[in-house]
Amino acid sequence: MTIEIAMRLSGFLFLFLIIIAFVASLRFGSEAWTISDLDSDAKLQKINDDPNKFRISIVLALIEHVGIISLAVMLFIAFSPLNIILAVVWTLSRTGEGSIHIYSKGNYWGLLSIARQYSGTSGAERDALSDLGRTILNIKNSRFTFSQILFSIGTLAYSILFVTYGVVPPIIGWFGIVASILYGLGSGIILVKPNQSPRLLVGVSRAQ
Repeated sequence: MTIEIAMRLSGFLFLFLIIIAFVASLRFGSEAWTISDLDSDAKLQKINDDPNKFRISIVLALIEHVGIISLAVMLFIAFSPLNIILAVVWTLSRTGEGSIHIYSKGNYWGLLSIARQYSGTSGAERDALSDLGRTILNIKNSRFTFSQILFSIGTLAYSILFVTYGVVPPIIGWFGIVASILYGLGSGIILVKPNQSPRLLVGVSRAQ
């Protein structure tokens, strides 16, 4: 009974995360989920033009990240009897991924205060605020890229389990294996060479 409940909750959380990502992408953009453009001046101006949109995007991102951790735990409860090693790997990886994002959002939220100051300054002070904003964006990008390696490891672990034990249609498991390997390699390249094709990670769903 516990396993059946966990499987149903896993399905619900999966759909819930997709809905959040879809709504956020349409209405608020996906910058809180992806690598950011390092044009600090444009970013600060955009935040200042619509601060509520920025706040809501962060809140939605936090809900998603909490959901990611919850999903990993539910999958562990549901499928750990099949392979405890893979279950531990995906739980630790995706919990680490979600935790990094939650921690990172506190720093990212600081752009709101910087944007407010930026709009009322000029000269050297404005340049200093722009540099500070760019630093925050750089840190966010680095953390995001590392978190996506953890995402790839976690997704690979339960995709292997899905294929090995036939708990879902094989095509889903094989798609997860191929996608997680390619995405992980792309994330690794960007982490080592951050100036190499940063858009590789933009627009790729993390709600697998």
